[in-house]
Amino acid sequence: MTATQDSGQDDLVVAELKELGLEHEIVPCDPALADTAAFCEAYGYSPDDSANAIVVVGKSEPPRFVMCLALASTRLDVNKAVRKRLGVRKCSFASADQTRELTGMEIGGVTPFGTSIPLELWIDGAVMERERLIIGGGSRDRKLLVPPSTLARHPRAEVIDGLASPVEGA
Repeated sequence: MTATQDSGQDDLVVAELKELGLEHEIVPCDPALADTAAFCEAYGYSPDDSANAIVVVGKSEPPRFVMCLALASTRLDVNKAVRKRLGVRKCSFASADQTRELTGMEIGGVTPFGTSIPLELWIDGAVMERERLIIGGGSRDRKLLVPPSTLARHPRAEVIDGLASPVEGA
C-alpha cells in the first residue's frame, strides 16, 4: 500500500514509486532549504534520519556511474569502499552537470527513483537501521519520507555495510 501526499505531481519519481507499489510520503519544502543541513534544521529532521543520494563516477573507459545512499550524519567512503567496489583506480563525486544528466535532477533533490538513466543503487547498511528516512524527492521543492524497505525494493539496490563512516562530532 502506498501512502502519498503528492498534490497531483505524477512525474517520473512518483510514477516509479507507484508502479513498484512502494510506501512513500511527499514532504513539500522551500527550494532554498533543499540542501540537507538547511532542510534538517528548518524542518526538524535529524541528520541521522536523512539520507543523501550521491552519484559517483569511476574513472575508467568508459566511466562507470553508481548512485550511493548514505546517512547525512556519515561520510561516503569514496576513495576506498566505493572505488574498490567499482573496480577502478580512481573515482570521485559526479559533477552537478553529470548528476543532472544522469538523473534529470538538481543537487538537493536527487533521489534513486525516476532517474533519467537507470543507475545501480548502493545503500550503506546504516541506512537500513533507521525507522523512516527523509530523502530527495526528485526536485528541490520536495523530499520523500520512506521506510528503509522502500529503498531496499528499488530494482537496482544493493545494501553494503561500510560504504560510509560516521562523521566525527556528528
